Amino acid sequence: MPHLDRPFDYLVPADLADVAVPGARVKVRFAGQLVDGWLLTRVAESAHPGKLAYLEKVVSPVPVLAPEIAQLARAVADRYAGVLADVLRLAVPPRHARVEKAVTAEPPAPAGTAELTEPAGTVGVPVAVGQPTPTAAPGRPEPAETGWRDYPAGPALLRALTQGRAPRAVWSALPGADWADRYAEAAAATVAGGRGVVMVVADARDLDRLDAALTAVLGDGRHVCLSAALGPARRYRAFLAARFGAVPVVIGTRAAMFAPVRRLGLVAIWDDGDDLHAEPRSPYPHAREVLLTRARLADAAALVGGYTRTAEAQLLVETGWAREVVAGRETVRARTPAIAPTGDDPQLARDPGAVTARLPSLAWTTARDTLRAALPVLVQVPRRGYLPAVACAECRTPARCPHCAGPLALPSATGTPACRWCGRVAAAYACPECGGRRLRAAVTGARRTAEELGRAFPGVPVRTSGREEVLATVPGGAGLVVATPGAEPVAEGGYGAVLLLDSWALLTRADLRAGEEALRRWMSAAALARPAAAGGRVVVVADGALAPVQALLRWDAGWFAARELAERRELGFPPAVRMASLTGSAAAVADLLAEARLPDAAEVLGPVPADDDRERMLVRVPRARAAALAEALHSAAGVRTARKATDPVRLQVDPLSLF
Repeated sequence: MPHLDRPFDYLVPADLADVAVPGARVKVRFAGQLVDGWLLTRVAESAHPGKLAYLEKVVSPVPVLAPEIAQLARAVADRYAGVLADVLRLAVPPRHARVEKAVTAEPPAPAGTAELTEPAGTVGVPVAVGQPTPTAAPGRPEPAETGWRDYPAGPALLRALTQGRAPRAVWSALPGADWADRYAEAAAATVAGGRGVVMVVADARDLDRLDAALTAVLGDGRHVCLSAALGPARRYRAFLAARFGAVPVVIGTRAAMFAPVRRLGLVAIWDDGDDLHAEPRSPYPHAREVLLTRARLADAAALVGGYTRTAEAQLLVETGWAREVVAGRETVRARTPAIAPTGDDPQLARDPGAVTARLPSLAWTTARDTLRAALPVLVQVPRRGYLPAVACAECRTPARCPHCAGPLALPSATGTPACRWCGRVAAAYACPECGGRRLRAAVTGARRTAEELGRAFPGVPVRTSGREEVLATVPGGAGLVVATPGAEPVAEGGYGAVLLLDSWALLTRADLRAGEEALRRWMSAAALARPAAAGGRVVVVADGALAPVQALLRWDAGWFAARELAERRELGFPPAVRMASLTGSAAAVADLLAEARLPDAAEVLGPVPADDDRERMLVRVPRARAAALAEALHSAAGVRTARKATDPVRLQVDPLSLF
């Protein structure tokens, strides 16, 4: 509850004085109920004039909440107009008593290992796990000997990390670059400088790649992985190892953005444009913003990397907060595959049907020639499934469910149409416009694409990678791989050709980030192709005059990001401004806005329709007034909860989706 978002004072009984340490989990009486809480600090006297209640219980004497993480959680809650308790639920995983008991009961660590104890001056509980102390990895290569030498500022970045300084960089990776190796080298340089590392990736596949790269560079037992997919026991054990300094490096998905690392020296995030970095639970923080806040509070280095660049990363460069790390144009041209669009004038002159064909002749001949050369071909399809949308074959009216009006889809060539929303089968479907009973494809999914390509290239193995099964790697011989964005496997030796189909599905979305997201998905797939000198080719089924396609052709993500940021600055959209979204019933949203003392520069936009008969209002302020906006919204939400308003309002600051 926002109106209770503050610390409360309690007396500590004498029998709990030794175990009631800052950072411990406790239970207290609050409003007549026994509730969970965190012990933030111990003081001799309280400024509260009234009578204080006693602490009821210390759940565990292990101080799992580090002081710097408590400070970070408060900063994140203030940044997103949220509540500290919600952030702490994201920052500290649930207690696993058996793991905690087993770890604390282990014998003292042998010489040369780290003991999990609190720093001098605090009360702590030794927790030995027998991991090596944070020292430099033997045989660590010099900066000039690593893959960072391909970037003029790369070796200087590693030297600064080794010297314990705090450089801040936005890195645009070359196509074909093993980003995991580069991140592992940056982590090794930071550890050599005597400081810790937190690195965040989007999904389990990227985490596995980074895990393998760090093991190769640092050795076994020098890092831990934090991910919700680990399960409660393994995740809590890894968290304890990080909390008490047993390992210098923590990597993971967004669950790791709050990882407590001793003497933090580097925070890094890969592919910050991936929407998996946005936390779906209140107060909806983004991993990039949490890590950048950590870098500021801890005076640590920051590394934001990707094949492409977001407008938020470009803002860091343009404001001077970070420096860009990019390769020279000659190096880019040498590493980039040959990229060609199908919708430009020269191609249309040779193939007039390319404007409407799903697989124009250029794409088909590229795939044929690549397969003849015994090289794999990657085909990126934006939609999963077989036919995720169908229409009447007679009048082209989209087929909708007669019960809920949801879109009908076909699961297979012989399947029965079913609704994607309610799941009802529409075996006797008849078009309400013309009465026709035959259906045609309106949108083609990955499985249908794989079926069509299998018929076009008989005898060639066809693999699919998507929601049902995500492949990590594929062999380097002749073969077709049909994948949805983000599920593209790595091919041994690189792909000979990459075909980017159905570009309209990405470019025509009603989203502020449609062009940025399309370029991100295209470049991530194209980066898996061989260089042009080795026969690598990329075909994008789109008009070459479009800005995202131009950025892909030149492999210049920085140019497109600068263009996007300039347009958003002119139109008043994030990240050029700070924007908050209020979603709820019309009465509830109006009530919250009436209670909010918005800054003078605030501009209220809307309302616009939202899901479930709700509406959305947007509040826009200059970035200089961002803190005032968050405080005003937090206070207004507190007023509503204090008078027990039953109609909730979903409050999001800088949401990924505005429309």
